[in-house]
Amino acid sequence: MCFNIRQVLKKSLKLAKKDGDLDEAGILKQLILELETDSIILNDYYQVSAFSHPKVIVFANTNPNKPILSQWGLIPDWANEPDKIWNSTLNARGETIFEKPSFKRSAHDKRCIIAIEGFYEHHDYKSKKYPFYITRKDTEPLYIAGLWNDWTNKQTGEILNTFSIVTTNANALMAKIHNNPKASESHRMPVILTEALALEWMKQLSEKEIRELAKYQFPDSQLDSWTVRKLSGKDSPGNVPEANEKYKYEDLVFDDNRENTLF
Repeated sequence: MCFNIRQVLKKSLKLAKKDGDLDEAGILKQLILELETDSIILNDYYQVSAFSHPKVIVFANTNPNKPILSQWGLIPDWANEPDKIWNSTLNARGETIFEKPSFKRSAHDKRCIIAIEGFYEHHDYKSKKYPFYITRKDTEPLYIAGLWNDWTNKQTGEILNTFSIVTTNANALMAKIHNNPKASESHRMPVILTEALALEWMKQLSEKEIRELAKYQFPDSQLDSWTVRKLSGKDSPGNVPEANEKYKYEDLVFDDNRENTLF
């Protein structure tokens, strides 16, 4: 699963179409100004939980080069109240997106990419949980496959743009990290795509092509991971730049006796 992410504006906006002759800083400033409103001031998310339903930058298939803000937790058209569903639609299993009522319409017509710097996942060891941070070795953004929907509140007319992260079976690295012994299913990870596949995900595709992309496992050899401080509670640094800094747990030892690392 994927419930905590790090989204830094500079990296999350790299998919956006380059306008004119602006340099990287100018492009970033332009995009931020376009996204900000009187009530929304964009900030980096250094460690944010899906359960707080943050507004995150995504790229939707309706205009793949233009970033939009979307709230985490997809609300399908038939839902009457978001509070009763969106905690259960933070993630969407890629294998069943065409069968689940919450996701099937979006799977056909409303797919998106969430570009992030990295994400956090827990590792179970001797009845304790240890948070890991996962990112790309080459420091490029992680392009996460998603589904979105613009839900309209029938009472107020308010429109909420919402999204869900698509997940697949874990690769070797993520199976070691996300090893919850109580899980009744195989270990999971978000569907991380290459930039080329991310652009493909947002094209008009057949159901078969979408299912194939939703099974994609990003190579673990291209990922890096390390333990970090707790994600919540009094020992958590919170949403600060240092949230993804390496932190050593003395009582966490792997089979090869190398502490706080998996490879």
